[in-house]
Amino acid sequence: MRFVKWFGVTVICAAISISVAHAQGAAKKSPPSKDTASAITLKQDMRKLWTDHVVWTRDYIIAAVGDQPDAQAASTRLMKNQDDIGAAVAKYYGASAGQQLTTLLKQHISIAVDLIKAAKAGDKAGQQAADTKWQQNAVDIADFLSKANPNWPKATLTDLMKKHLATTTDEVTARLTKNWDADVRAYDAVYDHILHMSDAIADGIVKQFPEKFGSAPPTTPTR
Repeated sequence: MRFVKWFGVTVICAAISISVAHAQGAAKKSPPSKDTASAITLKQDMRKLWTDHVVWTRDYIIAAVGDQPDAQAASTRLMKNQDDIGAAVAKYYGASAGQQLTTLLKQHISIAVDLIKAAKAGDKAGQQAADTKWQQNAVDIADFLSKANPNWPKATLTDLMKKHLATTTDEVTARLTKNWDADVRAYDAVYDHILHMSDAIADGIVKQFPEKFGSAPPTTPTR
């Protein structure tokens, strides 16, 4: 009886040892998760920057449409956000690339200001001209980013940028027509989309520079 108990304990201990060894071996073979602390920090930082982008855009839209005195202050803060986004990108792609992106984003904002002015004045031709420039600027931004990072396909980025324009246009239209329920829905859509877009940008950076985020680059299996 004692032998049986001792044998049972031995078997259990052996099983535990095997399980621990197997788990340790699996841990060594498993690639590190992309969601390292530094990758999570990057995603949070990008979300903050792009959230500021839509928050201050909304603040400007409200002030401009309502002829409020804080429109210029909102515009100035919004332009600073483009400097901030460019500076964040410059950490990975250099100061020149960061400045190029800032320039493109400031054009994005300036054109939006012209579009709002034309829409508010009922200038259909002016609104159409501004929108055409806005759409082209979105393509230019997508093209610039896709050349910097192969994990950002131009078609995908173009779709993301154009949806950003569409949701922002809905926001402007709803406020101009005083459709407050639609205005709220439009801002929800703007906010949800910008988080999706900022996450795509952050994920692309992590994939391109895995060594900066404690991740190993994918390896090609040997034959």
